[in-house]
Amino acid sequence: MIYRKWLTTVLACLLGFLSLPMAGNAQTDVTGQWTKLTDLPIVPIHDHLLPNGKVLMWGRNLARGVWDPVTQAITPPADPGYDQFCSGHAFLADGRLLVTGGHVADNVGLAKADLYDPATNTWTPTPDMNAGRWYPTTTTLANGDALVISGSIDLTVGVNTLPQVYQAATNTWRDLSSALITGELYPMMFLAPNGKVFDAAPNPYSKYLDTTGTGAWSVVGTRTFGERDYGSGVMYAEGKILLVGGGDPPTATAEVIDLNAPAPAWRAVASMSIARRQLNATLLPDGTVLVTGGTSGAGFDNTTTPVYTTQLWNPATEKWTTLASATVPRTYHSSAVLLPDGRVITTGGDGHPEIEAFSPPYLFKGARPAVSGVPASIGYGQQFTVQSPDAASITKVTLIRMPSVTHAFNQNQRINALQFTPGAGSVAITTPANANLAPPGDYMLFAVNSNGVPSVGTVVRLSAGASPPPPPGPATAPALTSLSPSNATAGGPAFTLTVNGSNFVSGASVLWNGAARTTTVVNGTQVTAAIPAADIAAAGTAQVSALNPGSTASNALPFTVAAAVTTKTLSVSKNGTAAPRGTVTSNPAGISCGSTCSAGFASNSTVTLSVTTNGNGVFAGWSGGGCTGTGTCTVTMDAAKLVTATINRR
Repeated sequence: MIYRKWLTTVLACLLGFLSLPMAGNAQTDVTGQWTKLTDLPIVPIHDHLLPNGKVLMWGRNLARGVWDPVTQAITPPADPGYDQFCSGHAFLADGRLLVTGGHVADNVGLAKADLYDPATNTWTPTPDMNAGRWYPTTTTLANGDALVISGSIDLTVGVNTLPQVYQAATNTWRDLSSALITGELYPMMFLAPNGKVFDAAPNPYSKYLDTTGTGAWSVVGTRTFGERDYGSGVMYAEGKILLVGGGDPPTATAEVIDLNAPAPAWRAVASMSIARRQLNATLLPDGTVLVTGGTSGAGFDNTTTPVYTTQLWNPATEKWTTLASATVPRTYHSSAVLLPDGRVITTGGDGHPEIEAFSPPYLFKGARPAVSGVPASIGYGQQFTVQSPDAASITKVTLIRMPSVTHAFNQNQRINALQFTPGAGSVAITTPANANLAPPGDYMLFAVNSNGVPSVGTVVRLSAGASPPPPPGPATAPALTSLSPSNATAGGPAFTLTVNGSNFVSGASVLWNGAARTTTVVNGTQVTAAIPAADIAAAGTAQVSALNPGSTASNALPFTVAAAVTTKTLSVSKNGTAAPRGTVTSNPAGISCGSTCSAGFASNSTVTLSVTTNGNGVFAGWSGGGCTGTGTCTVTMDAAKLVTATINRR
């Protein structure tokens, strides 16, 4: 995919320049943290994460832009030529965004549909649908086609009752003429494990739509809570759906259903701490569900009772945790989008150009696992291998479909927890078994460690036609940057060598002139090695490198073994009638006699002695060591030497 190299650079910049939290304190690693970003020049209502890491947005009155999380700049995208406000949308198998319907006036929809190609920033119209759609839902199907359902035609006809399937291969529409339905606007639809599309809400009577042939509906059951208009929902595991909030007056209740069960039935789970509608529920890389925004007051959009409290639902316990509170009200027309760096941005709410980013608690729980070598495209039921120096700490691998959000619902939001096997510096991952569990298209791949910290997400395309990834090549070699110490004296004792660099994995070895030494892996950027005395017995230069299991050797760094230095002793004495009134010093330093009248100097080196006097002392001359006269004395240290300085009274 042409975005991947660019996206890697983007994410590196994100980590470097947006000051992502890397280590936490007692508060943020429990509650997370909100950060106010640069205000937008538009008020977004529809948000879509593109494969290049940018977010395509549009709102009312033809306001649109592409927002860059790195620079926080927004640039104009191509113009589709009509108002896409209140449309439906879904990413297709090839990464293009299908947009269905649009805005003529409130409750009056357009029959138009368009395909946005993020690679070329172009719109391509499809044939028109059967009639206008304002507030439709679009759902990607297992074969790569897309279902569009509902949406208001106009104030006279009302809701468009004909579900249609966009057939991507032929660029045509297929009518589900046997499945006519007068349903809710923006219904919450999910592709189910049986290949049918599940209508979860807002209507309390849930049902399946079989999209084969001319279509057919079948009843599943009644939910535990009634109408959930402007509530939110996610598929938090394969075939498992959570619905939260909504209704008027708003409810705090939540309920789940398991479509894998022989007779699926809704059941209530713990309620949120506060009732809300116009909220957004967002899947996170660790499998939890973040709920943001909304209003707790009765009425369609009660802006006097905004909910700032953020809550997190844990599917393992089915309970809620209260996190940090936002500062911007997010009610009608607000959205929330998961970014590849693990943050969630919230936008919109009528009249609110502000954009906030929420850093969940996992971003304050220590270093992030590093993952590389993710293939651009994967198929179903395949195994592929990624490289990671943190493989041993990985406890979960997830796929999250690219977000496409509007009106409190991320159309096609789903997560897959993948089977995996950690190895020495690598992780073998198995993809979903079939397209009913994960429809074809682009996903973010995350690896989560034992602290719950996710890697930066990598965009990968899941495709029925994808060839199996090639067998993994050689493991990534370490890269060395420094040694500590980097030198020693010949004949010295054994010592511990610290090697700094990157890409160290479990089982890495330090090589001393190509021979492995006992090695301890501290982390992905540091190892230590036990260097025996025999390795530094003689002077010279050793080459230190490292390798991971299955990799080639790294670059080599020099380690200098200096020859042992022998010394000879130079002793100085003073005599004469005023000996205490003179001081003898040496160059190089060592003697200051006075107090220090003997020192060792390197064999065969030269030492220069000089005398300073004070008071009525006068220097009378040298003797010994080959020195005479009253100037300086230069001694060659080819043996131990004794030099005498005579100092008399004036």
